[in-house]
Amino acid sequence: MTDEPARVWVVLLVRLPADPAKHRMAVWRELRRSGAISIGQGAWALPDTPVVQSLIDRVAELADQAKGSLLVLRADGWDDAQRQRLQDLYGEARSDEWSEFLADCDKYLAELAKEIRIRKFTLAELEEEEQSLDRLRRWCRELRGRDLLDPSRSAEGVAALRRCEEEFDGYADQVYAALGGLT
Repeated sequence: MTDEPARVWVVLLVRLPADPAKHRMAVWRELRRSGAISIGQGAWALPDTPVVQSLIDRVAELADQAKGSLLVLRADGWDDAQRQRLQDLYGEARSDEWSEFLADCDKYLAELAKEIRIRKFTLAELEEEEQSLDRLRRWCRELRGRDLLDPSRSAEGVAALRRCEEEFDGYADQVYAALGGLT
């Protein structure tokens, strides 16, 4: 047993009619975006933090619109093993997301390297690569926003994003140089 107080979790039990599916998808997207973990059919959990209230309000509104229901509970786990299981599930979900993000950063860097290798220095390609970088920036911001328990986990992702930005800047310099110094 640790001296730390047990983490309190918010458990959301969502019941929605099967049709139309758009309501289920809207609730699912909102819960996933917030970082909630699925712990069973229609059951979601996330750490009880100040930002959770706005999520509860949004999910309640979506459930009402769908003529469904939302039951919100606070839980801390039955025993130490169950408390650790919740913590592990949440941590695994965040780690999986960060791993996917890092893999996409690697793909982005490989794409930039390929464009440099084949000397594809066009404004159209530069714009496409900038859009991809903007997508990575949004994704990193979203991941950081939903990693409520261990913000330090994002350090590797932020560093990878910086590498992408630096490589993009280098590629942009080469594009402008190839186009005769257009600014």
